[in-house]
Amino acid sequence: MLKKLLSGAGVMALVAGGAQAQNLLFPVGEGDFNWESYSAFDEAVNLDGQGLTIFGPWRGEDQVLFESILAYFTAASGVNVSYSSSENYEQQIVIDTQAGSPPDVAILPQPGLIAELVRQGHVLPLGDEVQSWLGENYAAGESWVSLGTYDGPDGTPGLYAFPYKIDVKSLVWYVPENFEDAGYEVPTSMEDLKALTEQIVADGGTPWCIGLGSGGATGWPATDWVEDLMLRVAPPETYDAWVSHEIPFNDPAVIEAIEEFGWFAKNDAFVAGGSASVASTDFRDSPNGLFTSPPQCYLHHQASFIPSFFPEGTELGVDADFFYMPAYAERDLGTPVLGAGTLVMLTQETEAGRAFIEFLQTPIAHELWMAQSSFLTPLKTVNIDTYANTALRQQGQILLDATTFRFDASDLMPGAVGAGSFWTGMVDFVGGRSAADVAAAIDASWPQ
Repeated sequence: MLKKLLSGAGVMALVAGGAQAQNLLFPVGEGDFNWESYSAFDEAVNLDGQGLTIFGPWRGEDQVLFESILAYFTAASGVNVSYSSSENYEQQIVIDTQAGSPPDVAILPQPGLIAELVRQGHVLPLGDEVQSWLGENYAAGESWVSLGTYDGPDGTPGLYAFPYKIDVKSLVWYVPENFEDAGYEVPTSMEDLKALTEQIVADGGTPWCIGLGSGGATGWPATDWVEDLMLRVAPPETYDAWVSHEIPFNDPAVIEAIEEFGWFAKNDAFVAGGSASVASTDFRDSPNGLFTSPPQCYLHHQASFIPSFFPEGTELGVDADFFYMPAYAERDLGTPVLGAGTLVMLTQETEAGRAFIEFLQTPIAHELWMAQSSFLTPLKTVNIDTYANTALRQQGQILLDATTFRFDASDLMPGAVGAGSFWTGMVDFVGGRSAADVAAAIDASWPQ
């Protein structure tokens, strides 16, 4: 219904319906936002007085940000929303659904948990129209349809979850001033990235800072490396088969991806402190070498959250920047992106819940969070100029340029592997074991 209204909306007069303007962070009609999409939704949906309960992972500052978006949904639809979260939200949603008292809408970042809730019949299908919308309106649309598709209670696959608020992991961080001083260019292919790595060594420098230390989770940063490289040495279908164990963990493609990581991490000349320091260096400390003088390293592979651990006062775009982890030019596998994110599900059948899913299909539901912080979207119809800063805009553009998006593999695998043997296996690998031996050991740990 909303799709038809949007296509015929034209230049619609901006109306705020039941808007409580005093609660809206950005005045309706002002700025570069796509207010036409808000007006069309406002005109189409009138559910005054209805209520909606939403349970999600966002707490603290993220909860404030999300509730600022919910204010516009309430203003346009008339639905009163109650949002809640929990420190142990994964366990809480399981308890609530099994007790027969779920929220109307649940938001989770764990596809594995979602798959289990869907299989148990606790989640409602979103329908073919939403599935078609995702395929047409999200960049690399079929990737997102696949991410939101799960086997229902009868084993029939369907779209059960709507991806909203995405994180990008395929990033390489660097210090622009160091690159400028050394005369280095940002590489645009994996071949160029490897050539740059070798050039830095030839110039007397050390290319990479890599740290896998993370307490009881030590090893996880290497899984991100391997997953990124898996998407660059094999098609996404192979990645999917790897995640679901349709191919063994020691499939040749997986071994190749691990060896690719080893090319960077197991060469003493390529890593600050030598390869022996990789496993013992805490991932939070590992980017520090970018900022020393002279630099201890020039490159650091990590997700979009890592600036939180940069030295205080670091200004992104000036003191530090990033580029897309490039793909091999010679392999013709497009521009894959590894990431994570949250998915929205209906756990009760309500008009207000269905309307909320329609609201998430409007550009305004994305732009209003884009303009604040910590929000990226693959929605092609948003105005990327509404991103709050250049770094977010560039990361958003990486999502829009993606030909394939795949969710973090270790988060999709059974916990014994994805949060267990995969982590320890990577520590063993950088410690000297071969990729084949490590992959075989991880495969043997896969739950039967």
